[in-house]
Amino acid sequence: MAKPHTCTDPKHHVHDAQGFVAAVERACGERGLRLTDIRARVLGLIADAGQPIKAYDLLDKVRDGEGAGAAAPPTVYRALDFLLANGFIHKLESINAFVACHHPNAAQHSVPFLICNRCHAATELEDASIVATLDAAARKLGFAPQAQTLEVHGLCARCADSVG
Repeated sequence: MAKPHTCTDPKHHVHDAQGFVAAVERACGERGLRLTDIRARVLGLIADAGQPIKAYDLLDKVRDGEGAGAAAPPTVYRALDFLLANGFIHKLESINAFVACHHPNAAQHSVPFLICNRCHAATELEDASIVATLDAAARKLGFAPQAQTLEVHGLCARCADSVG
């Protein structure tokens, strides 16, 4: 069973893409999932990107990789679908890009994101109360939520300091 999600530092990032892929491989083994070579490659590229990355940028990087051959868009999209479905990555809907979920052993979860319009940094805002408040408000109106995507756009502290 997946471990509960307990990280509360919004500045955590994947600093070791290889270590992250290894952690996902272990999580896949525990869950009876198969992390194929292409899935691992796409996951590693997302983890190594350091900021949100778009599918076609991933495709270019996969094609540039050793022995990649002529990787087709459906191949990358199938890998992304697997990684999303199993909670290993998040999709930032407003910018149509992907980021690594920093908790490969955690249960799948919804998290709000803060996205900088200037440097494109995306920060998981690890606040369960925001997710719970949205869920409760929806249910109070008789709405049965199935997924949440909350993305707040603005300037990160570093970019805001450079403006002011």
